[in-house]
Amino acid sequence: MSIARVTEVTASSAVSFEDAIKKAVARADQTLKNVEGAWVQEQKVVVRNGEVTEYRVNLKITFVLED
Repeated sequence: MSIARVTEVTASSAVSFEDAIKKAVARADQTLKNVEGAWVQEQKVVVRNGEVTEYRVNLKITFVLED
């Protein structure tokens, strides 16, 4: 049997939502062991002068605890 925890991570990118998600997962993987999955809880954009300038995501990251 495994026990998992979930932590929330926020990331942003000037490129795309996909890039923001990849950055969030990569950063979480640096700190957390056994990252198993993630789901996007929320997506937002920052708009300046009528143009999207930043993509933001809130993710729930799941990782398995070691025995």
